Amino acid sequence: MVIVGLTGGIATGKSSISAALVELGAYLIDADVIAREVVAPGTEGLRQIVNTFGAMYVQRDGSLHRDRLGQLVFQDEEARNKLNEIVHPLVRAEMWRRARDYVGKDASRIAILDVPLLIEGGTHRQVDVTVLVYASAVEQLKRLMKRNGLDEVNASRRIAAQISIEEKRAYADILVNNQGEEREVPRLAHTLYQHLKYLAKKGAQVDGKFDRSVVQPFVIQ
Repeated sequence: MVIVGLTGGIATGKSSISAALVELGAYLIDADVIAREVVAPGTEGLRQIVNTFGAMYVQRDGSLHRDRLGQLVFQDEEARNKLNEIVHPLVRAEMWRRARDYVGKDASRIAILDVPLLIEGGTHRQVDVTVLVYASAVEQLKRLMKRNGLDEVNASRRIAAQISIEEKRAYADILVNNQGEEREVPRLAHTLYQHLKYLAKKGAQVDGKFDRSVVQPFVIQ
């Protein structure tokens, strides 16, 4: 079995790679989906957010006011850190529960944790293999401005809220170079999935654990 951490920078195309992996049959655990679940109405996560930031971040229907909170945390590093301290532990616990339930002790199984802040939150230290979907900082900026309709200042601010994509490269076991066109995504995802299956088989141990010594730097482009 192998538990894989999949990450990238904003507008690097990680979501496209994730979607293609699911089409190939991968078992993918999406941290963004879980992050919404742990702050749903009535949850401990939402209660902590209200206690920390105030009731103004809850809408009339009892749900989190994501846009308002997003504006705050993208501009205020201290607020962003406080939010992460609330949400990250809850998300990590649920991701690991689902991953371990899925892989069990079956050496052929691969659980992929799709985590935008895999490195920032420290989860990369817990997974067996770290995969980074990469696009240059220039390409990130161009894509984000086009995708979200942002000007350069606001797009740059959002990118700066994460560790730079160049810094993240140092943490990657597998680098997926998604610098090109969207039509290349299925090919990149297929190569990635086949390589992960190879690692799962090669690194399988009799006790059901994964032997990280089989992991070597690998670039997909």
